[in-house]
Amino acid sequence: MKRVSLLIGASLCALALASCGSKAADSNVIKIGVFEPLTGANGAGGADETEGVKLANALYPKVTVGGKEYSIELVVADNKSDKVEAANAATMLAQKAKVAAVVGSWGSSLSMSGGPIFQEAKIPAVGASCTNPNVTKGNEYYFRVCFLDPFQGDVMAAYAFKDAGAKKAAIIREVSNDYSVGLAKFFADSFVKLTGDPNAIVAQSDYNTGDQDFNAQLTNIAKSNPDVIFAPGNFTESALIIKQARQLGIKTPFLGGDTWDENAFLQVGGKEVEGATISTFFANDVPLNKTSELFLKEFRAKYNKEPAAVAALGFDAYLVILEAIKKADSTDSVKIRDMIAKTMNFEGAAGSITINAERNAEKDAVIKIVKDGKFQYLTTVKP
Repeated sequence: MKRVSLLIGASLCALALASCGSKAADSNVIKIGVFEPLTGANGAGGADETEGVKLANALYPKVTVGGKEYSIELVVADNKSDKVEAANAATMLAQKAKVAAVVGSWGSSLSMSGGPIFQEAKIPAVGASCTNPNVTKGNEYYFRVCFLDPFQGDVMAAYAFKDAGAKKAAIIREVSNDYSVGLAKFFADSFVKLTGDPNAIVAQSDYNTGDQDFNAQLTNIAKSNPDVIFAPGNFTESALIIKQARQLGIKTPFLGGDTWDENAFLQVGGKEVEGATISTFFANDVPLNKTSELFLKEFRAKYNKEPAAVAALGFDAYLVILEAIKKADSTDSVKIRDMIAKTMNFEGAAGSITINAERNAEKDAVIKIVKDGKFQYLTTVKP
């Protein structure tokens, strides 16, 4: 009989989780999940994003709800750069930790793995740098504070055509990565439109996450003699691709996306990635507002280094959730979700944030170039 009662109790708990939002388990604590890859292929990106979240939590560790002060506790879940592990990490945050909201994840594929779990549990997730449109599509509980890949593809296609003077482009895709495949297509479609040439993409080669040898792909690309090579993908593999291209004597300019904006890209690529040009979210040498200035000052003091762009977005995602808790005046995750959806003209470190009807933020893009071993600001592109 006792066993039957326990089973019934467990079933009722599961039903409660599915039917209503999560509330803080501790009467004095609100838990926010940090859903990031801290190990595996994307570990450096996830770690950078997490640093921004932790800085925001250190600066703003408490919130008043209903006249009562709550401490905000971060629950960090390593999704290990793996889609299956991402689902496991999301389940832990939703069912065991019972967080009220979530920040993450670096990596659109990982965000999409966790998305249905957060949606079913009615827990809002705010993506910091997951740019693939499918992250928020059809999921009322997923938001983001970054731009989307269709815009990023347009930005880099315009740079290739107008600034680099390219008429022919080649593409190298990380075919196992939803972000890379999607961004490559958006770039290709935009570049073809700009050039007016249906054959402007002269070659395309693919590789898988974790590959180390890219000689076959590069030899194929070189035969087409492109003016630029667009190679959106993870920072490690992308740096190796450029390094091996230079060793093969290929001098064609390389263009990439926001995932290259990591110190690991510079460390792996060394002098061979000089001149690589990227679209990204934030430039340390061009503060946008007072929040940008505060973020840069406090980050440098806390970590004794320069922040990656995604750290600013992790910082912003936390602040958006904090503001939503204040406006909801509640610890209930559904009410927090509804206030996140109403975010308008919120001043973040990486710019003003307004969440639109598709739960996305329309943001400027920053273009940087690798010069003298570091990323340097070139220009800002508005939507």
